[in-house]
Amino acid sequence: MSAKFASTASYVTPYEAGNQNQTTSWEACISFYQQLVADFPGILQFRQIGVSDSGRPIHAGIVTADGVFEQAQLKREQRPVFFNNNGIHPGEPEGIDACMALVRDFCIQPERLQALGKTVFLFIPVYNADGCLNRQNTSRVNQDGPEQFGFRGNSLHLDLNRDFIKCDSENAQVFNRFFSEWSPDVMVDTHTSNGADYHYTMTLIQTQADKLGYGLGPFLRNDMLPAIYQDMQERGWPTCPYVNPVKDSPDHGIEDFLETPRFSTGYAALHHTIGFMPETHMLKPFADRYASMRALVESVLAFTVKHAAQIQSLRAEARQAATSNQQVAVHWSVDHSEPSSFLFKGYQAVYKPSILGNYTRLSYDRSQPWEKPIAYFDRFVPDTLVQQPKAYLLPQAWRTVIERLQWNGVQMHRLEQDTQLQAEVYRIKSVESRPHAYEGHMFHDDVQLQGYNETLEVRAGDYLIPLDQPQARYIVETLEPQAHDSFFRWGFFNSVLEKKEAYSDYVFEDTASEILAAEPEVKKAFEAWKHTHPDLLGNQQAVLDFIFSACQRFKEPEWRRYPVLRLIS
Repeated sequence: MSAKFASTASYVTPYEAGNQNQTTSWEACISFYQQLVADFPGILQFRQIGVSDSGRPIHAGIVTADGVFEQAQLKREQRPVFFNNNGIHPGEPEGIDACMALVRDFCIQPERLQALGKTVFLFIPVYNADGCLNRQNTSRVNQDGPEQFGFRGNSLHLDLNRDFIKCDSENAQVFNRFFSEWSPDVMVDTHTSNGADYHYTMTLIQTQADKLGYGLGPFLRNDMLPAIYQDMQERGWPTCPYVNPVKDSPDHGIEDFLETPRFSTGYAALHHTIGFMPETHMLKPFADRYASMRALVESVLAFTVKHAAQIQSLRAEARQAATSNQQVAVHWSVDHSEPSSFLFKGYQAVYKPSILGNYTRLSYDRSQPWEKPIAYFDRFVPDTLVQQPKAYLLPQAWRTVIERLQWNGVQMHRLEQDTQLQAEVYRIKSVESRPHAYEGHMFHDDVQLQGYNETLEVRAGDYLIPLDQPQARYIVETLEPQAHDSFFRWGFFNSVLEKKEAYSDYVFEDTASEILAAEPEVKKAFEAWKHTHPDLLGNQQAVLDFIFSACQRFKEPEWRRYPVLRLIS
């Protein structure tokens, strides 16, 4: 059908057809796009890009003003790419519905389509298909509508917005390949927020500007964000930063959400993509959340179209800068010393006795609105720096890590013969892990390392990973163990933390005495240990374990040696 003769009435979305408190089902959503692509094949391409863990199709769509959809041609032409991801948490569905209407309007409104210019509008309509099919109205405890909605977890009960690095789900594996192939310039991943009560319907998480770094970070902070906030104000949806209170209510100040690479925008930053995670306020009506989400996506898209050349240039500069042999930050923390200020519209926080128990509860009194500047902690500083090597050497045995690097377009070369390499090696001094499972893993919150220079045997088929490549940042922030969401922290190398041989105490008691006489360094360390742990001297296993672990006589070279080698020269 020609856009000239089409109308909104011909392509009404389920949200528009309902009472504005209803969201589309997965089946209706996919059927809607399939009808659009059948009627507008020169505007929209819509196809399956993978399957979920329960075998459901995962779809993606492309809209261009000139009908060019072939990825190779779009890359040759260096076309800007704007990416809209929806439905990662299907209980927060307004982005799903807003995207349907926006794509429909591209198809039937020629002026809207032509406004894209050379920019590619790339979208995933429902990323978490499994969760979208798990419809109910019980899981979003504090949310005002819609009447029925999907579930946060996928069919493996995983939160997909914690899975972008570890890739336990089929969805994340599909996403890693898809995102790396397209390398979008800007991404908007749509959500709904929990948290405090306040005036705003729309709040915004952006890629943390200091962490994004290079020229992109200052551009985001000084140019892009002010323009988006101003535009949203003019569209009738005043927007504030994501309300992440430093204490119990916004009165005391808010701080940027540090979205590490497990999250969509943190993952995007590893590819030098500017990412946004709009969070509509759960206590606002679904109709308002829908309208503000549509406005936010349009606002970021319009800015991207207008400033595409500058964004692309800054990304290219960042990719090049990330390849240099330099000190790089792999871990960040908030700087509370120099807050900025934000004029915030809130409600009076009220503290009163609970009727349920013997404690004081917090509530917000909407009859007492206020507007005042509050502290906004939007600066982060690196707290862990590493000297970036020229390359890493990854033994071929670590297949799950190799796969994830490949999904992200990392260039690797396999050694052709056995050889010896001089390399920097990390020994793992200590690890503190969470006491309970987190997204299917025992995540390592604290990692302490000691670096050594060693000569090691490497094998034909092992992978040499140079950092003189566009994916350098992704490589460093996944292979450096102390990085926020490194493969090590997620447990991909846990087997090296286990000593494989043991002793019989009645035999080793005598052997331990011999070791202390033969190895002065062990004796010195043991004397220090005894001074520090007098309470353990009555524990035979603790005493013998220390000597067994510290001695050279029964050393296991691979124990607590991080297997990824750093090649400095």
